[in-house]
Amino acid sequence: MTDRNVEGMELDLQLIRVLRNMVKELYASLEQDIASYGLSTETFQILEFIYNRGPQPIQKISDTFSIPSGSITYVVDKLEKKGLVERLPIPGDRRKSNVTLTSEGRSYFDNIFPKHSQLIAKNLSFATDEEKSELVRVMKKIGFGIQAKQPEE
Repeated sequence: MTDRNVEGMELDLQLIRVLRNMVKELYASLEQDIASYGLSTETFQILEFIYNRGPQPIQKISDTFSIPSGSITYVVDKLEKKGLVERLPIPGDRRKSNVTLTSEGRSYFDNIFPKHSQLIAKNLSFATDEEKSELVRVMKKIGFGIQAKQPEE
């Protein structure tokens, strides 16, 4: 890491402001879309995770989205009552279960996920694929750099 001159520090601050504003606009658009399906962002994320990754242990869902265990149980209970997910026992471990979409849940998500994906594509259509690839590369570089410099806990 190098010392930054005034112009470099101003560029860093501009990058943070632009990034924050872009993320704010992007997420506002996505959250509005999710709300139009009568779902909370948290619920949508869980359904999307199971939809794309298949059955998942409750603990894995909790860890992935940083949802406390008591809260994830509540959310899964609500989704079960709506008939969108079910718990399946994990063979050999009676204490744990996988959460999976029911046929109704899969059908529901088969209907809304392509529309949501289209909105994402539309929101990101202002950049070329090459620009998106470069952005992914740079954001990973920054993220991994920050992660590597964090003190061990």
